[in-house]
Amino acid sequence: MTLGNIEILNFKNIPATKLEFSPGVNCLLGMNGVGKSNLLDAIHLLSMARTMVSLPDGALIKHGEDQMLVKGDFNTDAGATDTISCGIIKGKRKSLRRNGKEYGRISEHIGQYPIVISTPEDSRIVTGSGEERRKLMDMVISQADPTYLSALIRYNKALENRNKMLRAGVKDVILYESIEKTMEEAAQIIYDARNEWVKEILPIVQEIYGRISGGKEKTEINYKSALNSASMREVLDSHRAKDQVLGFTSAGIHRDDIESSLDGYSLRALGSQGQLKTFAVALRLAIFRYLKDKKGVTPLLLLDDIFDKLDSERVENIMKEVTESEDFGQIFITDTNRKHLDDILAGISGPKTLISVDNGEFTPITTES
Repeated sequence: MTLGNIEILNFKNIPATKLEFSPGVNCLLGMNGVGKSNLLDAIHLLSMARTMVSLPDGALIKHGEDQMLVKGDFNTDAGATDTISCGIIKGKRKSLRRNGKEYGRISEHIGQYPIVISTPEDSRIVTGSGEERRKLMDMVISQADPTYLSALIRYNKALENRNKMLRAGVKDVILYESIEKTMEEAAQIIYDARNEWVKEILPIVQEIYGRISGGKEKTEINYKSALNSASMREVLDSHRAKDQVLGFTSAGIHRDDIESSLDGYSLRALGSQGQLKTFAVALRLAIFRYLKDKKGVTPLLLLDDIFDKLDSERVENIMKEVTESEDFGQIFITDTNRKHLDDILAGISGPKTLISVDNGEFTPITTES
């Protein structure tokens, strides 16, 4: 799958632009804060119906304007072209359309045009809170499995209702059980999918991390969940009295986490910046292969300023990984260094393009095949 073009109006700092993309490698060159990442965010919006960092819809509209629009044509692996548009008018809900027809539910869009993005903040996958790692699992598995997304929506709605009952001081066990039954059923689906995902993704991460690092370290990923040793029913029953005091649900699938290590040592506690970055990139590339296998569709790959904090050997190995393998299709790369991007383009024989970015304006420098 590729994104053939994009049209943007009043999205973040981008006033108006229309761009055609190479089906191969697209490099975006510019200083920090000029709009490179915002273009990637616009692509992410078309794919996932949300930006990389969750923001209120109104925050996506360029300052001083009343509405925004992002529109693009996806060329599918099956040979079809689908036009996706996302528009927001200040004070109204977001509108998402496919070939001119608005979705009944935005969740129907998730997974149709898979995407994988690596950003400078990816080290927080390891160093940040468990919530960030759960969001990562949810985003990835939801793209591959609509059943998972449906279960996640049901669980979160039931969790919200249970928390309301706890805050209201409800004591009736029967009332709790009516909501908790939904949580139990959805939690088992979520747990099974997450557990299987970790098992499937681990050997791919190990393989890619080994190539990027030159085989210097071995990584592990462990899935931490209350459901590893108890059913959701047992978890809820054993925590109900505590939850009634706290006023919220203190245990369950919404507290799951994943833990990563290198050579048996905690990556979070002891990993260097280079190791954290290498692991994050390896995980993203493993996610790419996972989605491609599950969906039978080649995702878009977005690499936002990934060379920071990496030595030249690891940078070279990453670029070999994504440009010399037939696994990857269309790639978007941002950087502030012209030499970095020129070196990347010089090593690519297929279609490629370099685009200069300055204050929300985009200027193609060269396009070659």
